[in-house]
Amino acid sequence: MKGASKVIQVEHVVKWIQLTHQKIVATKDKLTELDQAIGDGDHGINLARGLDAAIQNLSPDESKEDLGEVFQKIGMALIAKVGGASGALYGSAFVHMAKVCKGKKLISLAELAQVIEAGAMGIKARGRAEVGDKTMLDIWQPLADYLNEHIEKVSWEKVQQFLFEQMEKTKELVAKKGRAAFLESRSIGHLDPGAVSSTYLFIALCETLDRGE
Repeated sequence: MKGASKVIQVEHVVKWIQLTHQKIVATKDKLTELDQAIGDGDHGINLARGLDAAIQNLSPDESKEDLGEVFQKIGMALIAKVGGASGALYGSAFVHMAKVCKGKKLISLAELAQVIEAGAMGIKARGRAEVGDKTMLDIWQPLADYLNEHIEKVSWEKVQQFLFEQMEKTKELVAKKGRAAFLESRSIGHLDPGAVSSTYLFIALCETLDRGE
């Protein structure tokens, strides 16, 4: 779209996380309800707290830092404040994203796809999950694949549609990781909370980049 960002800078990441925080706070009761059905029941509350800590960790003038440093700060805040499996998984994703952004003040859209792929690899390594296990990875990996395929003519509106489609697909999956795995076939019919919160995370990214601010 006209005006949409062609590169991602530190300021975009800060705005992205701020917008994600707003979305998670607004939907934390829904996320908690989803988690009560198949998990520990605290996903929304914990993630909102972790994102608040991440925002507080970012200094007023992030222009002096590179993307790697900013992603690292976000990841460590999520690990420290979210707690549990989701904190470790989200934190690992951002820490892995930090590694591929080390020393970079900006990245291209093509590099963004690689950064999200790195985040997915972090989730895989930490959670030992695969796509189809009914986890947040069912958003991260398909999104990385989608962006790699469509990045030359990316439409952030279509990316959002894709994200919602991937999120809905988790409803029919059998959970194979975490507390939800104990439910086995009874986990079918429930959205995965981590997939839902990851959808909100990347919807916020789409909106941030589409504005081109």
